[in-house]
Amino acid sequence: MTRPDLVIFDCDGVLVDSEPLTNDLLQRDLAARGLPLSPDRIDRLFTGGTMAGVGETAREMGADIPPGWVEGFYETMYARLAEGTPLIDGVAAALDRLDVAGIPYAVGSNGSERKMRITLGQHPAIWARLRDRLYSAHTYGIAKPDPGLFLRAAADAGVPPDRCAVIDDSPSGCTAGLRAGMRTLGFAAHGQGPRLAALGAEVFRSMADLPRLLAL
Repeated sequence: MTRPDLVIFDCDGVLVDSEPLTNDLLQRDLAARGLPLSPDRIDRLFTGGTMAGVGETAREMGADIPPGWVEGFYETMYARLAEGTPLIDGVAAALDRLDVAGIPYAVGSNGSERKMRITLGQHPAIWARLRDRLYSAHTYGIAKPDPGLFLRAAADAGVPPDRCAVIDDSPSGCTAGLRAGMRTLGFAAHGQGPRLAALGAEVFRSMADLPRLLAL
């Protein structure tokens, strides 16, 4: 096991615990539009995707998704996240260890930069370290599972893909990391480990374990 030269984190579900809040909103919204789904089904169908993709899939499944739904849902979601979005336990300590080791890091997310400003910005010490290292699918027009977002972060840092490590909690993100030729660690705090392991990701369940896994 060798240390990476760059670590690329997903945001939602890896740095901030935003997914339960978002999935709860989505479950209630879709149920009101004629598509009742269990929390587990919501997670399996939509976690790690784009909101445009959520709308398309929900419409195909029979939900009454009107024009402008994506934009409207984003505003509702942003307002809810702004009320309070906690960090994932152990994230601050993991970033501290990377700083001590002199290893740079970035964030590669299918979420918008606005969303990251809202969630990460609630934690000033974390935001100060990450605000200039954000790679959003909305900004670059490249969404996971396409590896392009991760490859762009690596290229900007001047680090070859095989010297990068990706930390992601979704099948789409882990697929992107593997397609990019990067070491891919699947963060499975809530039981999604088998799905990520089946893709080829190295599964771990506590952010406290990350420094050891990165040989820090």
